[in-house]
Amino acid sequence: MFDRGGGAGPDQSLTAGRSLAQQRHEQIVAEVRARGSMRVTELASLLDVSDMTIRRDLDVLDEAGSLVKVHGGAKVSTEHSADEPGFDANSALHTAEKEAIARAAADLVEGGATIGLMAGTTTWRLAGELAMVPNLTVVTNSMRVAEVFNEFRRPDRNIILTGGVRTPSDALVGPIAATALSALHVDTLFIGVHGMGEQAGFTTPNILESDTNRAFIRAAGRKVVLADHSKWGVTGLSSFAALSDVDTLITDHLLSSDAIDILGAHIPDVRQVGQPI
Repeated sequence: MFDRGGGAGPDQSLTAGRSLAQQRHEQIVAEVRARGSMRVTELASLLDVSDMTIRRDLDVLDEAGSLVKVHGGAKVSTEHSADEPGFDANSALHTAEKEAIARAAADLVEGGATIGLMAGTTTWRLAGELAMVPNLTVVTNSMRVAEVFNEFRRPDRNIILTGGVRTPSDALVGPIAATALSALHVDTLFIGVHGMGEQAGFTTPNILESDTNRAFIRAAGRKVVLADHSKWGVTGLSSFAALSDVDTLITDHLLSSDAIDILGAHIPDVRQVGQPI
C-alpha cells in the first residue's frame, strides 16, 4: 500500500519525470531555434544535466522533427529547400568556426591580387581579415562585403560591386550580376555556400543566386569554398557546382571524418582549421 500522507506513488513519479523531460525538450528546442545551433556541452551546462542526457533528448527531438541532430550538437530544422535565412540570423551562427576559416583563407591572398568574394557570412568575415591588404582588387556581389572595405578606404584598392536583385542574404543576383561577371576575371574566388553534399554538390535556396554563382565560378582561376561543418548534409533548392568543380575547401574541425573523406575524394585540397590546442 502507498503512504497516503505524503510520498508519491510510482505513477506520480513517472508523470513527474515525463513532465521534467518535456520541459527540458521545450527549452532545448527554444534555445536551438534562438541561436540556430548549439553544442551538447552548451546545452548540458545550461540545463545542468549530463551530456548523455542531452544526447538522448536530441535523439528524441530529431526523430520528432523538432530539430536536426548533428555531430556534437543540434541545429534548426530546415524543412524546405527554398528556405533562405537572412544575413543577420546567419552571421550569429558558428562565429568561432567562421572566424578560423576566414583567417586561414586570408593566408591565400597576397597584395596585388584580384579576388572574388561571393556573398555569405564567412566571406564577409574574410573581408574583415583582408581590409588592410595593399593593392587589392575585389569583385563581389555582397553589399555587406563592400561595406567592410568601404570602412577602410585605401587609394591602392579597387572594389567592384555587381548590380542585381537583392536577396534576404544581402547578395546581388540575377541577369545584371551575371552579365557584369561575364566580362571579368579573378585570380582566386572565395565561395560561400548554403549547403553541401556528395550528390547535390554545393547548393543555394535561391535560383537567381545559383545562376550568379555559376557566372562567378566561370570568371575564376582558383576556386575556394569556405564552409563550416553545419553546411554538410544541407541541400538547397538549386545546385551551382559539383564538389569536383572547386580546388580547395576550408572547413572547421567539427566536420566529421566521414564527411572529410567524401569531400577529399572529390576536392584536391581539403583543410580543417581551428582545432583546439
